[in-house]
Amino acid sequence: MSAYDVIVIGGGPGGYVGAIRAAQLGLKTAVVEGRGALGGTCLNVGCIPSKALLHASHLYHEATHNFTEMGLMGKSPSVDWEKMLGYKDGVIKNNTQGIEFLFKKNKIDYIKGWAKLVDNNAVEVDGKRIEAKNIIIATGSEPATLPNVEIDEKVVVSSTGALEAGKIPKRLIVIGAGVIGLEMGSVFSRLGSEVTVVEFLDHITPGMDSEIAKSFQKILSKQGLTFKLNSAVSKVESSKTKAKVTYIDRKSNDEQVIEADMVLVATGRKPFTSSLGLEALGIEMTERGQIKTDAQWRTNVANVYAIGDVTEGAMLAHKAEEEGIAAAETIAGKHGHVNYALIPGVIYTTPEVASVGKTEDELKAEGRAYKVGKFSFMGNGRAKAVMQGDGMVKLIADAQTDRLLGAHIIGPSAGELIHEIVVGMEFGASSEDIARSCHAHPTFSEAVREAALALGDGAIHM
Repeated sequence: MSAYDVIVIGGGPGGYVGAIRAAQLGLKTAVVEGRGALGGTCLNVGCIPSKALLHASHLYHEATHNFTEMGLMGKSPSVDWEKMLGYKDGVIKNNTQGIEFLFKKNKIDYIKGWAKLVDNNAVEVDGKRIEAKNIIIATGSEPATLPNVEIDEKVVVSSTGALEAGKIPKRLIVIGAGVIGLEMGSVFSRLGSEVTVVEFLDHITPGMDSEIAKSFQKILSKQGLTFKLNSAVSKVESSKTKAKVTYIDRKSNDEQVIEADMVLVATGRKPFTSSLGLEALGIEMTERGQIKTDAQWRTNVANVYAIGDVTEGAMLAHKAEEEGIAAAETIAGKHGHVNYALIPGVIYTTPEVASVGKTEDELKAEGRAYKVGKFSFMGNGRAKAVMQGDGMVKLIADAQTDRLLGAHIIGPSAGELIHEIVVGMEFGASSEDIARSCHAHPTFSEAVREAALALGDGAIHM
């Protein structure tokens, strides 16, 4: 008899959510996690701590820039960086303890240690063999770097080091204009750092709707971030307190050198699969080092599944969660399902940026007939009342059927607003369906309805 029906390797969003779902379905379940805390990268050194610092730095920015305009007078607050990090650590602790409570509630065994696959029905943890009928690999990802760039997590840092920085740098260089780089760049910019973002491409946020990306860059530039686009970093040299970044301007081919107190390498992430024993077990991998799976998240080895960042697709916590639930349901004999076309993406700067579905660029490339409805937050009463009128809602619908194909929002609470469209698209909504649905006033969500109205006879407030 196997000790467990399911062993999940990795206690991040995909792993712990999948484990809970498996337990709910009556499967005896264990999670093996070597970090010493549940929640994975997201909870410990990623999504959650960065959002805590984004929140704290945003409030500081409001206090120092907007309070007097609202009649809130008095001495501006100062930043106690050590105390801010303590607040962030408290948020992490509360959340990780919350997951441990959920494990106890659902009778899931939490095994601390690093797991290695022994065969398709067993793992080894600290020399002990633990058997299971099914194994789910959910080990997540780790920061990727560039050739000639060595991360020391002190001067040259990944997102992990940035979240534990000993002090706020006077000058920060961010390599990579993706989600992580722009979020952490925003945090330090608000706290007084001079931030320069170096990006290989000629635009920020690869994969984003190009119109939204251009608008986003303009807003961030107004906030003080400097962008060096079309720039290929060739090397980073560091001392105990400083770093020099050398990059090639891809237009002029000129070599440039800039200096900073800290360099954040935000060039993406790679699957974390080392020491799992995948090669010995014969598990197939992609050319990019991801674990190959079929439509039911099964590897080529019987009883072994893989989900989240170690597999193909967007490296998003909520994508991993969906796959964890679906894999557990598949193991339990149900029909697990993930609609990959409707996984939203969010950047938690101020303003936030959120999207789902097709971009205008993708539809042009496909040759598909479409129509676009846009509405600026400058026409939204609540947005102007809270001094967040920058940005817009952009909806894209099929030219013939009016069925929604995509949504792209840059503005206040964009990460919350996008889900109206996610649900709408899941049920095949047209833009008219959104336009004819009553939205409370005054809310940011009215901008979504106005963009839907713009796809018809026209918005009301613009």
